[in-house]
Amino acid sequence: MENKEVLRKLPAVDEILRRREIADLLVENPRNLVVEIIRNALDRWRQVLLTGDVKEETGRAEIISLVAKEVIRETARRSRPSLRRVINATGVVLHTNLGRAVLAQAARAAVEMVASGYCNLELDLQSGRRGSRYAHLEALLINLTGAEAAMVVNNNAAAVLLALSTLARGREVIVSRGQLVEIGGSFRIPEVMAQSGAILVEVGATNKTYPDDYRRAITERTALLLHVHTSNYRLVGFVREITVKELVALGKEYGLPVMSDLGSGFLVDLGQLGLPAEPTVQEIVSSGVDVVTFSGDKLLGGPQAGIIVGRRQYIEKMKKNPLTRAIRIDKLTAASLEATLRLYLEPAKALEQIPTLRMLTAGVAELEDRARKLAEQMRQKVGDKASIELLPVISRVGGGAMPTAELPSMAVSIRPGQIDSENLASILRNGEPAVMGRVQDERLLLDIRTILPGEEEILIQAITAALQAVEEVEKCPI
Repeated sequence: MENKEVLRKLPAVDEILRRREIADLLVENPRNLVVEIIRNALDRWRQVLLTGDVKEETGRAEIISLVAKEVIRETARRSRPSLRRVINATGVVLHTNLGRAVLAQAARAAVEMVASGYCNLELDLQSGRRGSRYAHLEALLINLTGAEAAMVVNNNAAAVLLALSTLARGREVIVSRGQLVEIGGSFRIPEVMAQSGAILVEVGATNKTYPDDYRRAITERTALLLHVHTSNYRLVGFVREITVKELVALGKEYGLPVMSDLGSGFLVDLGQLGLPAEPTVQEIVSSGVDVVTFSGDKLLGGPQAGIIVGRRQYIEKMKKNPLTRAIRIDKLTAASLEATLRLYLEPAKALEQIPTLRMLTAGVAELEDRARKLAEQMRQKVGDKASIELLPVISRVGGGAMPTAELPSMAVSIRPGQIDSENLASILRNGEPAVMGRVQDERLLLDIRTILPGEEEILIQAITAALQAVEEVEKCPI
């Protein structure tokens, strides 16, 4: 065909705008955005028509319909928020890239309460005078951990930074070489220490450190003995690491404070529930450690926060450090963390209502029952578009916690008929809501452990829509 004749198939911008489905878009989207998207779509189709990459029998009405669908899809993509909901079907409970801990219902309600109006973040309601944002959390943390005092900053790296800056700026901090961990995002303990102004003194070897290694390093310049719990890796074999109790004894012997960075902080003993034994915050506090730091959004199951508990004399100094203002928590974190901590006042309630704990402790029989129901419902919806099966898998804790823990789980395995599993995974990641699974052996696996109750129907709709989109692409005339 001649170029002019081919291009007659192309509609004008106004013709697309007059379509009912496009008019509906203009109700909730800026007109200039929709017009821009229409023009971009028409430019693309103009090139397709001129290069002959479309079937000759494709009529004008079909092209108009395809342009309209493209405009609707692109408008939806560009108008949705960048930070949005994701269904986590990876089996990684504390997935850092997906925001780590899912908040309990009580914590979500607390955020809604303080976000929808004013609150007494720094107001003592009884006296009518200025109060402290730490007061909402300190009594709870003292009650739960047995510490003398507590405060909260915006994450655990900030907690470590504040503690070191307050207690050891310009002086030496002794730490075992085997504990100089990288804490995520390429940030390492030596770098955090350098930023705090403290001087790092490494002792021992990577795999073996003894109390005498510390003794030989202690001088008049020593300000602090630091213990870093290696929560994100394990050394096995020819290994000897100094214990917290040994470090506390050394601290008393030389009159030095001892700090323990737990990373992930337990407030309940999950070892009794079949998970690897890890020290609880209460155990570390009772051992005599002066300052303990840990995260709020890992095994605690709350919002991102750095929690500091310990001796009152050290915590009060930290509160007065000018750095504290730069790393303080906001009202949303304070509210959600308070609600989460209140659940721990009854450990059984915490295990039942905190999603992280519920996911970690779910039994295989329960998971298999949920996975089987999901698979059956999915088969009914997708028909012969994909092969749906059940598959035993291993879930992970994630978030730099319990690196050796293997959690037996069940996954729904999807083997699509028209595309490979990598392409299906990509379509689901870019859907609404986004779905994150894992690809293994040419199958997309959806681990039921991290799929929240109530997400099953949404997940089925997402899978069905993704496979339908594949069919539409196959039928497309270009």
